Order: sequence, then C-alpha cells, then structure tokens
Amino acid sequence: MTALLETRGVWQRFGGLIANSDVSISVGRGEIVGLIGPNGAGKSTLFNLIAGVLPPTQGSIIFDGEDVTNLPAAARCQRGIGRTFQVVKSFETMTVIDNVIVGALVRNTVMREARRKAHEVLEFTGLAARADVLASDLVPAEKRRLEVARALATEPKLLLLDEVLTGLTPTEAQTGVALVRKVRETGVTVLMVEHVMEIVMPLVDRAIVLDLGKVLVEGKPADVVRDPKVITAYLGDRHAVGA
Repeated sequence: MTALLETRGVWQRFGGLIANSDVSISVGRGEIVGLIGPNGAGKSTLFNLIAGVLPPTQGSIIFDGEDVTNLPAAARCQRGIGRTFQVVKSFETMTVIDNVIVGALVRNTVMREARRKAHEVLEFTGLAARADVLASDLVPAEKRRLEVARALATEPKLLLLDEVLTGLTPTEAQTGVALVRKVRETGVTVLMVEHVMEIVMPLVDRAIVLDLGKVLVEGKPADVVRDPKVITAYLGDRHAVGA
C-alpha cells in the first residue's frame, strides 16, 4: 500500500513545551487510521501540522508525493487535505446548504456548480432534509455531520476527523461509524482522532498511539489494545484484565 501521507521526524515546540517529538507516521491510500492517546499527547497539534495550521519546528510532511511542509492550510486543502474540528466551527447564522457551499467553493468557483456539489454531499451525509435550516438549529450530532459534509465538499483525498464521534449517543455514534465507512468506500483516506475505544477500534485498519508527544505504538487495533505500554499510558486496568 502506497503512502498518501507521511510525517518525517516532525517536532513541534511552543517555547519550552514539546508538543510533538520526532513523530514519523504514514497513512496508506484507502486506509482508516485511528490516532489515539491520552489528553495532552499531541494529537491535535499533529492534526494542525498536517492540515497546515502550524508549520513544524522541525521535520517534513509529505502528502501525495509532494513536500507540503511550508504550504499554508488553504493550499493543502486545494491539494486534497480536508478536516473537521474538535470544537464544531459551523457558520451558525448561515443555512446548512450555505455552510457546505463554502467548502464546495474550494474546487467549484461557479456558484451553480458549488450548490450542486453541496446538495450531493448533503444527500451523502444524510442532511438533505435539513438543507435550509440554520446551522444554529441543528442538534449536536447533526452539527458533527455538517462538519464532515463541509470537509467532503472540498473533495479531499485525505479526511482528518477530529473527534466526530465524541459526545454522541450510541445510536448516533453507530450512524457516524457507518458514514466514515461510506467515505472510505468513495476512495477517501481517513485519519481520525477518537477517544471512544469501543467504537473506534472495530472501525480502523490501524491505530497509532501518541503519548507525551511521541509515537508509543502502532499496529492492528487488536494488538494495540493488548500492548502493555498502551494499557499503562492510556487504557488502564480494565483493558489489562481483558487482555
């Protein structure tokens, strides 16, 4: 499997704080990869580095065979990196369809085509019936899906999902899992940060565990959850008993 994304020896320092330390990961085309770890492990910082919100202090980021380390977020989005945010960032005073049109305009500069793309994505994500509702009127699960819809409207090759299943009811979370699988079926690669292990581990092909800014372990989900280092750093004794 060829790598769509690679980070090579990436460091991120904020003064004396090291958020990411020599992080080298790869994500293959067509994979769903889970990025997990305790709070403060450096997951969100790594997402920001990949998306282009921040430049790394050291190291490089390769996307689709191109070194994008010095490219801003907008340029990376145009190359095919789409993302959602841990804290939902919808345009509350705009309708659902207009929120998604914002994403579609990345590739469709003609409004008619951007609107067509937005309708297509809303059908795909199950939000078509809410197209003309204000984003502020959506329930939390719908707002999470709107984040995904807007990102998909940019026609990404790689979709970064930041806790899109967190805080949902079990039924809502299963709907979210089904949507992530549908996304992969369209050929989009997925890298996702999640904390709900019971949901995310059956979904991902591989898991990468960060701890204190470093890659602790990576591998198949069943192997990762049984790794003593992961149990100690993140999962706790409940998983140790099950292992």
